[in-house]
Amino acid sequence: MAALHGGKRDKLEISPNLWAGVGLVRGGAGTALVGDGPTVAARINEYAELGIDSFILSGYPHLEEAYRAGELLFPHLDVAIPEIPQPRQVQEKGEVVANDFIPRKVAQS
Repeated sequence: MAALHGGKRDKLEISPNLWAGVGLVRGGAGTALVGDGPTVAARINEYAELGIDSFILSGYPHLEEAYRAGELLFPHLDVAIPEIPQPRQVQEKGEVVANDFIPRKVAQS
């Protein structure tokens, strides 16, 4: 990491919104995209245009950062929202196995 900033803290921004100071305060990744939702989304979209298709997003505390990413970042990303199938009503009698198999006969007890 020292090679990226030459030991000077004012050189920790190594590219627009790409900060190399994370490794100085915790382990793990040595750089981080920083900024508000639209700014970070713009950088991620630039990387995607270069062919990068997978990103590891992390933050601390994990749960709170997951919500922040979902609320502040995801709405600005150029990604399609997958359709979530609606649950179907099962009116059959008997035990339903694996949500798709419905028994043909109901045991009399």
